Amino acid sequence: MKRFNLVRGDSPLLLSIPHMGTFLPPDLKHRMTPEALRLSDTDWHVDKLYWFAQGMGASMLMATHSRYVIDLNRPQDDQHLYPGQVKTGLCPLETFDGEKLYREGEEPDDIEKLNRIVAYWQPYHETIEAELKRIKERHGYAILYDAHSIRTEVPRLFDGKLWDLNLGTAHNKTCGAGMGEAALAAAASGSYSSILNGRFVGGHITRNYGQPEKNIHAIQMELTWGNYMDETSPYLYRPDKAEKLQPVLRNVLQALLDWGRQAYA
Repeated sequence: MKRFNLVRGDSPLLLSIPHMGTFLPPDLKHRMTPEALRLSDTDWHVDKLYWFAQGMGASMLMATHSRYVIDLNRPQDDQHLYPGQVKTGLCPLETFDGEKLYREGEEPDDIEKLNRIVAYWQPYHETIEAELKRIKERHGYAILYDAHSIRTEVPRLFDGKLWDLNLGTAHNKTCGAGMGEAALAAAASGSYSSILNGRFVGGHITRNYGQPEKNIHAIQMELTWGNYMDETSPYLYRPDKAEKLQPVLRNVLQALLDWGRQAYA
């Protein structure tokens, strides 16, 4: 099974989709609980939702393996990204709701975690680095858009309902001046609620690769499931909802491209 799929485009924009994968290796699958096999914390259908981005010249990097194997948006050393809040780790042991992922005594040990880093985490991140380098060499700069989705309400992780469109730039540390605000203005072009650097300020991918001083800019989008899919199993894609949301997402991506052209004119 491939670790990821990569589609190259010709624009300065790279979309990373690290949590869309649903594959569980057979030797791991038999050790997991029935709750784990539901894959309830997957970023469902995000590739389908953003497929239009290829027509805008964007490159797309899409994970194939479940985040329950390894979370590609966590640092290799598994440092806590959101101190004071519930931690969802590099090799998670629980679902977002606190349900155990492994049968008793079947949790991964430190050696297994290291093997997963080598087998899955490193290839994905090496590809991000290579693609950003390729894009920057061609255009003089690169923009990384880390695409995510989540249930509207996850009480164990946050209070109340999330905004519809949650943009994060680590409080403008991961991108040049005005880029986050341009994306937020575009997110507000529809009927959806939107926020910049609210509950989500960007995970490891955004924080690690966003280096505006090196002409690499990064932003994360965490959008809520209810605006494009069913929030209950079997988590069906809803074309009627998605087709309403996609023009707004297109506006966000176009705002990033426009910002880049102006910033590097």
